[in-house]
Amino acid sequence: MYRSHNCGELRMEHVGQTVTLSGWVQVGRDFGGMTFVDLRDRYGITQLVFNMDDDADLCEKARKLGREFVIRIEGAVRERSNKNPNRATGDVEIVVGKMDILNACKVPPFTIENETDGGEDLRMKYRYLDLRRPQMQENIIFRSKVAIEVRKYLASQGFIEVETPNLIKSTPEGARDFVVPSRMNKGEFYALPQSPQTFKQILMVSGFDKYFQIVKCFRDEDLRADRQPEFTQIDCEMSYVTQEEVLNTFEGMVKHLFKEIKGIDLPDIPRMLYDEAMERYGSDKPDTRFGMEFKNLNDLAKGKGFSVFDNAEIIIGINAEGQAENYSNKDIKKLTEWMQRPQIGAKGLVYVKYGLDGSVKSSVGKFYGEDQLKEWLTAFDAKPGDMLLILSGETDKTRKQLNELRLEMGERMGLRDPNKFEFLWVLDFPLLEWDEDSNRFHAMHHPFTSPKQEDIPRMLNGDHETMKSLRADAYDLVMNGSEVAGGSIRIHDRELQSKNFKLLGFTPEEAEEQFGFLLGAFEYGAPPHGGLAFGLDRFVSEMCGSSVIRDFIAFPKNNQGRDMMIDAPSKVDKEQLDELGLALKEVE
Repeated sequence: MYRSHNCGELRMEHVGQTVTLSGWVQVGRDFGGMTFVDLRDRYGITQLVFNMDDDADLCEKARKLGREFVIRIEGAVRERSNKNPNRATGDVEIVVGKMDILNACKVPPFTIENETDGGEDLRMKYRYLDLRRPQMQENIIFRSKVAIEVRKYLASQGFIEVETPNLIKSTPEGARDFVVPSRMNKGEFYALPQSPQTFKQILMVSGFDKYFQIVKCFRDEDLRADRQPEFTQIDCEMSYVTQEEVLNTFEGMVKHLFKEIKGIDLPDIPRMLYDEAMERYGSDKPDTRFGMEFKNLNDLAKGKGFSVFDNAEIIIGINAEGQAENYSNKDIKKLTEWMQRPQIGAKGLVYVKYGLDGSVKSSVGKFYGEDQLKEWLTAFDAKPGDMLLILSGETDKTRKQLNELRLEMGERMGLRDPNKFEFLWVLDFPLLEWDEDSNRFHAMHHPFTSPKQEDIPRMLNGDHETMKSLRADAYDLVMNGSEVAGGSIRIHDRELQSKNFKLLGFTPEEAEEQFGFLLGAFEYGAPPHGGLAFGLDRFVSEMCGSSVIRDFIAFPKNNQGRDMMIDAPSKVDKEQLDELGLALKEVE
């Protein structure tokens, strides 16, 4: 046999036993008469001892072992004289009597250790080596535990796991589809699903009142560190439910996961309306691990002769507590330049410093007297040593800019503790959002989201401001400033769904061509239904206090959407293109 025990299993109670282990050589240490080798598998590391006096040939063989050689050994477990308290097996070692080299290894391109010397591209190219690192294995095992507990919880609540197709109809609303040519139907294409949205609604029409699926989704989007072209959702739908019942069900699932996997009892998750979240934090996914909430200075700062404020729609700021003495004028200038980057686009930044000696200094001090500035400080509940940071301009843009500043200051001040977990339900999102590029409204969530019942009569009056004010029966779950789940109550009758398509600019013919199957299903007794989908990759990474989802995906893509290990996407030969009836267009 290859092993009687794994490399993380042996303890003092095994002393005197003869065991067989197999694994990878982590490192070897030669001390002349004795050679020590650390043997590793995914369970841990065990120290091996080779003694020149016992078996010179075997000891010489051990000296020639390279990193990541695969070996099998037999030997006796004994107590270590110099114990290692940082290792689970650190009280024992194995005196090796027999060793077989199962496979040699080339010199690895980077060290197979948590603190590796390999860059990300190199590690992604040799992903099979990167996945040997203990931290990476812990990440993937943690993800597996979450998926198993999700299934346990949802099964206990009566949910049924149903698989939906990966080859579906292209419905170009939202992100770009990945398209797949059909050989048997030349000139026609499947699309890979951006989500199983229409299929899970069809399952509700079919009478499966509690559905879930841990499912791959695909979106041909420009990528960032927290996005992948293929990602995994915990996709769920329920019939005959209100928003309250959906929230309670999945809040229960989150509490179950944290209790079972991390041993944490979460409190009830607070709730906040979208409008309130934007007003207090400038974000629909606020990080509530810290305060620094927005304060409005319109009443105190307008009409004093400072044109930047007088001409602004909104004047808002945050209180960076205890930072007045930490930011010199040079530091403020650098922070202002950070805010003026194209990614944020602020025109400037106003500060008010409240000195520990009670003095008040501000970049707008020539427009506002000390008494006026102290009124601002009072509005922010500021104490000596605090610093106000203030922006002004158009409401939506300024709120977004101040949100970026709030998060940056929270990071600099050490307030975004990855080991602290704060959740928030954000409710009642706008039904629509205006897109400047296409000069029309789009669904903020998706076209199947139900409007609030009281807003339905106002849906088609054509007034721009009324359209902006329409609310959706939609909700997101926010964790430490990241959206980890989102959902809504769905439209379940044809008339309202057709009205929503019209609102989004679909002609009746376009709606029928793209979604006729769903509209038709609604005419056959569709029940009221709603659901929610968790981003599994993001949720798992946040549970582990990480912002990099790639570290929790076994075989991810890089920021250009490439799989560095298998070198995909790649070209296909002309015969395959001919079979598909395709010809490639020359692109400069």
